[in-house]
Formats: sequence, C-alpha cells, structure tokens
Amino acid sequence: MAETTVAEVLAELAELADPRTRAVNERHGDDHGVNLTKLRALAKRLKTQQDLACQLWKTDDTAAKLLATLICRPTAFTRDELDTMIRQARTPKVHDWLVNYVVKKNPHAEELRLPWSTDPDPAVAAAGWSLTTERVTKKPEGLDLPALLDIIETQMKAAPDRLQWAMNHCLAEIGIDHPQHRPRALAIGERLEVLKDYPTSPGCTSPFAPVWIAEMVRRRGE
Repeated sequence: MAETTVAEVLAELAELADPRTRAVNERHGDDHGVNLTKLRALAKRLKTQQDLACQLWKTDDTAAKLLATLICRPTAFTRDELDTMIRQARTPKVHDWLVNYVVKKNPHAEELRLPWSTDPDPAVAAAGWSLTTERVTKKPEGLDLPALLDIIETQMKAAPDRLQWAMNHCLAEIGIDHPQHRPRALAIGERLEVLKDYPTSPGCTSPFAPVWIAEMVRRRGE
C-alpha cells in the first residue's frame, strides 16, 4: 500500500460513504458519510504514511482529514503546522481527533496549550482547554488549579458551545482528580448550571459537572 495515491483513497472513501450515515453525522455537525469503524479499518490497512496523511489533510474532504489523523506520524509535525491544522479543523470530529490522536502525542503540545487556551477563536481555545484537561489528569504539577477554576467560574457560562464543553470537562476533572478542590468545583457547577439539562442516554453519565464528579468519585470508592 506504500504507493497509494490521494485519488485512490478519496475514491475508496467515496465508495464507503452512506447517505444514512451522513444524515446522522450532519446532526452533530460532521459533513461526511463514512462509518467510523470502516474508516479505522482503512487506516489499519494503509498503516502509517506521513506524506499521504499530509496530502489527505490538504483536501476539503472531512473523511480524508479524519483518515489523515489515523495514518500520520504525530511527532512529525512542527509547532506551526499544528497551529495551522487546528485552525483548519472546522468540524467537531476532525477537531476532536486532531487534538486527541495527534496534538496530545506531539512534543509541542505543552508549548501550544497556553496560547491556544486564550485564542480569540473559540475552537482553537477549546483545543487549548483539552490540552489543559490532559495536564489536570496526567501531569498536574505546575498547574495553578485555583486560577483555572477562577477562569472557568467567570468565563464558562458565556462561552460558545465547543469551548464551553472543553472548560466544563476541565472543571469536572479537577473535581474528580483533586479532592482538595472538589468542593469548589462542585459549587461552580451547581451555580453555573452549564449542561444541567443536557439529554443523556440511559446508562450514560450526565456531562453536568456535579453529577459527573459525584458519579466518578462513587465508582472509585472515594
């Protein structure tokens, strides 16, 4: 598969596209019709191909961009390349996969975290907050958690949807992983009521921070 061309991949993605899948995805803001299980199977067959990934990313095809995040070499991108890419990731799934499968595995992630968190583009800011949440859960040393809670308390309520969701995730993880800050995290969640009425499927945990925190703490037996 080493000689696979962009045209061949786009043709295969077009064959995999299904109108019903596209209709479901469009309800979530994603403009493609490829089943993600089939997309992952294609990525597994192609294996890592950095040059092909870069070419696929440059297309206007959302499924191709998703595939690019799966077959790229995350550590190969420069800081400036990642900054450009996050600004090109306009659909929720592309944004999510780029942050989680590429940026978080790149050595420039921490360097990008702070400037992204305060970027005027809410989608870029959301990426910065996702990186901050990663630090909260895996490497909190050096983070000023009270200062993060201050920002969340003053800005989350009025933040655009994607940024609000990322800040809420950070709030929940602070409450879950850091017991000394749990009372304040719970109080902020209760007062702001962000995502309190978010529809949640049976068996799933509500994204409303106080419920989310309480459930995860319960599961840990704390």
